[in-house]
Amino acid sequence: MKNRPLAFQIWIVFAGILLLISVILAVLFPMIIRQFFTTEIYTTIESEQQVLTESRFPQEEGDKRLQEQFGAPDRSVRHILLPLDASVIFYSGPLPNAFIAKSREEALEQNDVSARYSSYVEEERIFYVIRKVKADNQPAYLLSYVEDSYLDNLTFTLFRQLGLLMLLVFVLSWIPSLVLAKYLSKPLVHLQRHVKRLSKQEWNDPVDVHRKDEIGDLGHSIEDMRQKLVAKDEAQRTLLQNISHDLKTPVMVIRGYAQSVSDGVFPKGDLSSTMAVVEQESEKLEKKIKNILYLTKLDYLSRRELPVEHIQLDRLIEDVTERLRWTRQEVEIQSRLQAVSIEGDTEQWVNLLENVLENQLRYAKEELAIELFEQKGNAILIVANDGPQLEDEEAKRLFEPFHKGKEGGQTGIGLSIVHRILSLHHGNITIENQAETGVFYRIVVPKVRQSQSLPPKKN
Repeated sequence: MKNRPLAFQIWIVFAGILLLISVILAVLFPMIIRQFFTTEIYTTIESEQQVLTESRFPQEEGDKRLQEQFGAPDRSVRHILLPLDASVIFYSGPLPNAFIAKSREEALEQNDVSARYSSYVEEERIFYVIRKVKADNQPAYLLSYVEDSYLDNLTFTLFRQLGLLMLLVFVLSWIPSLVLAKYLSKPLVHLQRHVKRLSKQEWNDPVDVHRKDEIGDLGHSIEDMRQKLVAKDEAQRTLLQNISHDLKTPVMVIRGYAQSVSDGVFPKGDLSSTMAVVEQESEKLEKKIKNILYLTKLDYLSRRELPVEHIQLDRLIEDVTERLRWTRQEVEIQSRLQAVSIEGDTEQWVNLLENVLENQLRYAKEELAIELFEQKGNAILIVANDGPQLEDEEAKRLFEPFHKGKEGGQTGIGLSIVHRILSLHHGNITIENQAETGVFYRIVVPKVRQSQSLPPKKN
């Protein structure tokens, strides 16, 4: 059934529930009705007996008086008055003598004044009540009975009425069940069309579902996914454009210089200076390609378990600082590093520190300050320079891939890599202007890596 349309499934469920209720009622209703009316039959018989005994078995005039007092007698109840101590049974009526004899024995053994019985007479069940009375001051018993056919007719009549009612309800319920099925399936069909369009990358049409139930939540989730797909598509387009633009420039320079050298022309005056330019552009191209590949690698690692290593962060900063110090020897680097250790991936932290320090050294004028300390269970790294300050709008876009800023960076990927690495380590980075001049980076990362919240490892 799961391969059928949803509207058909809902209709079938409704029809099945109604059918099950009908079957249960068809089984239980006759039993309940018979039990109820059996009790009512005994009550009717006893009421009739009470009327007879109180009237001392009246004749026609007495019957009229009783009818006025108690109402008309129930003609389905039949009465037989028999002596209790007679050794010979004098009876001629519809009941067999064997049953009369049996009822006399039951009356003799009966301790109460009145008692209820049931028995079969010629394959027909009868319900009867035996009441001990006195007739002409002699002990006797009043046998009052009703045939089972009366109960069967009554039960059948009620059951037939109930059956007709259930059939009417069953037929009429199909209409609201069909309407409900279409009402519930219509928005799902609408969402299905949107999802199909999304699978074909046709995601410019927004998903509008004016509901607040679970279907509405599903529609809002699909709309959120659509917006993220649109943003991701735009980011990919921008990324490809930036990659092609950034790689095209050094390639064109290298190709132009190589062509000039092959023609015997040296744009920089001599072969050595010309080839130096080619080498510089080659290094830039190589670095850009490495950064692009590393950024892709970080995207892959974001879906894997991060390797856990014990990192002495202060020593790692010292090592990276010493290697980069020579690039700007005129800049004084001041370090205040506390002994702080964290857990994470050493390779990624080396890459992060290199990008941060290279970026800060590039814009520093005379001084670069590095400070590392521990605060509330977090490792805090602050790197500040005395270079030009950032505009507020510029600071918001520094972590976008290939955004180089107004001063112009080298690749525009370094800070994106820093941001991705900190995300993997559950840390964050903020970039702000200092009070008078310069910019400082503030990096916060937990000392103990929160491995329980990392993405699950995939095989």
